[in-house]
Amino acid sequence: MSTTTTVAIPERTTNGRTSLMALLFIGFILSGVATTIVGPMLPVFIRKWSLDDGQAGLFSSIQFLASLVGTVASGAWTAWRGYRPSLVAGYAFMGYGLATLNASTHANALAATAAFGLGYGLITPGTNLHVAETGGARRASLLNLLNFTWGIGAMACSPMIAIALRNNRLSGFLVGYGIFGALLALALLFARFGAEKHEKHLENAGTASRAIGRSVTIAMAVLFFTYVCMETSIGVWSAEYSRRIANGISNLTTLAPMFFYAGLTAGRGLAPLVLLSVSEGPLVIAALSLTVVGTTVIIFSTTLKVTIIGVFLSGLGCASIYPIYIAWLSKWYGARAKRIGGFLFALASLGGSAGPWLVGTFSKYSGSLRVGFAVPLLSALLMICIVVSLRRQTSH
Repeated sequence: MSTTTTVAIPERTTNGRTSLMALLFIGFILSGVATTIVGPMLPVFIRKWSLDDGQAGLFSSIQFLASLVGTVASGAWTAWRGYRPSLVAGYAFMGYGLATLNASTHANALAATAAFGLGYGLITPGTNLHVAETGGARRASLLNLLNFTWGIGAMACSPMIAIALRNNRLSGFLVGYGIFGALLALALLFARFGAEKHEKHLENAGTASRAIGRSVTIAMAVLFFTYVCMETSIGVWSAEYSRRIANGISNLTTLAPMFFYAGLTAGRGLAPLVLLSVSEGPLVIAALSLTVVGTTVIIFSTTLKVTIIGVFLSGLGCASIYPIYIAWLSKWYGARAKRIGGFLFALASLGGSAGPWLVGTFSKYSGSLRVGFAVPLLSALLMICIVVSLRRQTSH
């Protein structure tokens, strides 16, 4: 005679886990705003302080260098005290930076940018890794949905900035974001995180031992760096590129980043459905190929409408790439993902700092922003080559 024992999960634990996941998803909306707000604000800053392209690119460099510091601190903090401290501090810094971004001086605006960049760096690794741990076999789909909420914030940022500028309400609008950040920090301070998982799962450990070598880790490092370099280059410079095509600031030029993040958000919303019938590797290669097409359209466009089409296609191509990279990190490295993930997310932040700066520098010395957009184009082509090679190495 055999008996089956079932273990009930306490309702309170389940509710706490659901509430925490809801907070993480909602928080990523604000993260999407903080990551992308420099793009629609860049034409304002350029006009306000008469900046050249090299000086303008410094905003994103400062943002993502601060994010790099936050990412490194998050890894150490998480290993010591778990996810909560870095998430709480991250949203506090993010709220403060956004609230003070419309500063009267260039230096203070850069300081505000550093603050929300630091906040973004503190919350990104913990949020992604916690969701990946919770998602199990569905981690790629769940991470796409998490980054879909990030895309909602990113997509809404440009039109909200345009409305605020049109109604002379920019400062009040940014303070509202600051309050949102403070409320998230307070909610996460009292959220139930449950026990942290430190043990190695045998299944993950087996996968890692079969598939992961030094060459794969190097390839992953290059992919994390290059992807964020590519995404931020397009997102940050699309508004200014559109302004130059249109020969002036208009609602549509300010909204150009919205079309990039609209494509990004739509693609991440559709990715879980696509992943039901297409495996992750081919999807990444197809997505990178679409980004190549979109970026090429931007570079050779001569009208604002064609530029916007290229921006949207680039965003659609970028959609599923980064969440799948994070899913690979969790799947291939298992319990080691927290330690290695800190290094990879730090490289991603460094890529975010380098990309817009490189676009601005290429533009400054060539005299053409079109030349600057070769940076994201070459980034996409490089990643196609790496992913093809990576598929061969991890298929054994």
